[in-house]
Amino acid sequence: MNTILIIEDDIALREELVTLLNKSGYNTEIITDFTDVAKIMQGISADLILLDITLPNENGEVILQEYRKSADTPVVMLTSRTGDMDEVLSISYGADDYITKPYNPTILLLRISAILKRTAKTQTELTYKDVKVSIVKGSLTKGDKEQILTKNEMLIFRHLCDHVGEIVSRDDLMTVLWDNDEYINDNALSVNISRLRAKLEELGLPDAIETRKKQGYILK
Repeated sequence: MNTILIIEDDIALREELVTLLNKSGYNTEIITDFTDVAKIMQGISADLILLDITLPNENGEVILQEYRKSADTPVVMLTSRTGDMDEVLSISYGADDYITKPYNPTILLLRISAILKRTAKTQTELTYKDVKVSIVKGSLTKGDKEQILTKNEMLIFRHLCDHVGEIVSRDDLMTVLWDNDEYINDNALSVNISRLRAKLEELGLPDAIETRKKQGYILK
């Protein structure tokens, strides 16, 4: 489940965004201290950031410019202004999108979804608990221990990571593997899950993947 960081000083609007995003299946984090925002942003793990341009102590565009020196998390700028210059500056400073308030909730959600899909395709590394997951290398690393995953094992694990805490059906996993070169049937899926479990156990996570009978699997 993706996490979205909301940086908005209007309390009513912030709560509205939290409700909208939570109902749409996202986790949310908020910032309420608007001093040294870029530094606070760097300490929060998020998949996308909604950043208001007009904040009490700092300008959102300046915050974005500072944040981009050390992080490439997607950022969508929120503003009540209508001038083209703000949009030009935001994009030039590294914003991934720009939305004028009052926003259309459906359009906002569609833009968030599009950005997350685009960045997911280029993501080469992620983290599950204290395990580093290298998509390119196909490895799981915890401390000095490393487990190499097959292509199918990585596809399965990455999909489960995208839905941590949610039940993923066998049909969903079969669909994920459908375009792979190797033919996958129901038995082969079970074998891949068993091997993946064994490798996670070697890293000290023996119960990471739980089977839900007649429903599928859940990564805890």
